[in-house]
Amino acid sequence: MRPPAWCTPARQGLAGLLLAALLASPPLRQWLEASMWRHMLLQFPLWMLAGALLAAALPQRARGGIARWNAHGIAGLVGVGVALSVLMVPRVLDLALQDAGTEAAKCAALLLAGAAIRLSWGPAGLVVQCFFLGMQLPMMVVVGQLYIDSPLRLCNAYLLDDQERLGRWLIAVAALLALAWLAHAAWRLVRREDARLAP
Repeated sequence: MRPPAWCTPARQGLAGLLLAALLASPPLRQWLEASMWRHMLLQFPLWMLAGALLAAALPQRARGGIARWNAHGIAGLVGVGVALSVLMVPRVLDLALQDAGTEAAKCAALLLAGAAIRLSWGPAGLVVQCFFLGMQLPMMVVVGQLYIDSPLRLCNAYLLDDQERLGRWLIAVAALLALAWLAHAAWRLVRREDARLAP
């Protein structure tokens, strides 16, 4: 699906830059990171959205070079999976709150992950997308269940009830993403079959 005519790459890049600047502002950053669920389920996706918007403004030559390295979106999605796996470790969340360098590295990793998804999702196709989600979504469920079941705080910066709330949200988001992708895949397959049967 193509974006509207007014949603040019330059405007998307500007929107990504503005969103990144807003997320880096101390008041918003402190509000998002004050809660464990906002830290992971609001701040993380918003940084990734900023990265995806910035990727739209890449010159065609740069996109072509990335596409040669990122055949079928595999390299990009593997990078996204590694980045998200590391950033979901409770110790990393703690360090991001305590150390400015870790916080900067976290934000940069999320920007790159968002850009990688933007550049990899379409070329990946349904099979590679299914493989990627089949690795990431069960991991989200396992991490969520760990946060719910653990009798101890896994992040020193957050209370136990906040940890349990995040666990429930992670499981719910994983289920919603799975359902959304299955619906999208079914729609794609139906359209493909209709196109094949059309005279």
